[in-house]
Amino acid sequence: MKIMGILNITPDSFYDGGRYVALQAAVERAKAMKKEGVDVIDIGGVSTRPGSLPPSEEEEMKRVLPVVEALREVEVPLSIDTFRSRVAEECFKRGVKILNDVTALRGDSNMVYLARDYQVEVILMHMKGTPRDMQKNPEYKDVLKEVKEFFRERIGFAVRRGIEEERIWIDPGIGFGKTLSHNLSLLRNISSFKRDLGRPILIGPSRKAFVGAILGLPSRERLFGTLGAVAWCYLQGVDMVRVHDTRETKEMLKVMESINGGNNQ
Repeated sequence: MKIMGILNITPDSFYDGGRYVALQAAVERAKAMKKEGVDVIDIGGVSTRPGSLPPSEEEEMKRVLPVVEALREVEVPLSIDTFRSRVAEECFKRGVKILNDVTALRGDSNMVYLARDYQVEVILMHMKGTPRDMQKNPEYKDVLKEVKEFFRERIGFAVRRGIEEERIWIDPGIGFGKTLSHNLSLLRNISSFKRDLGRPILIGPSRKAFVGAILGLPSRERLFGTLGAVAWCYLQGVDMVRVHDTRETKEMLKVMESINGGNNQ
């Protein structure tokens, strides 16, 4: 299983908001994550915590572009977490090879063509609503069926516009327009997504509210709960997890992989 390390260049993210706004702090964190063994560093300049509103496009670029520039020599693949094509293009020009789009190419009509032209990998995430309203009583008749149908439509949309299916990942969007019950149902059945959709899976469980709801703990005390979710994902054959705590995740996965003979499930 691969590890995507989170690098939020935001003042208001739910767990690490403000911690890496200063360029030097962001660079030092990226270097630390590389040393800890991450496979990808995901840079984001927009908080998507429940209830949040995005900054202006200019502010987002002001946050992320200096970091992307500074990390060229870190030699870890970079991902940009954005739904804006202008921001994405400036990052792609600077060597970013992965697009992590929480809107699954719905937020900006130019994004799909930009991803096609730069031949980047694309992570499509499911989100019901927007960060501002997604946690206001989200409802599904059948969460598994509806999320899978969403991905079938989004994968088809991307492929018809020239993005090779081999470059597409899917992320069910744990905590994005889902109740605790929805999140648990998705995780409990996550292996069926790869079987039914045939694409690699990314899960972002890190310190999220569903862990807090289970344990009754604030975000700063959700490390062990997050590791439990990551271990479950490993056993279900998830391809990559997106986490804040990269060293702890890497150590836990190293033990699990060793017990399993060096193979993911």
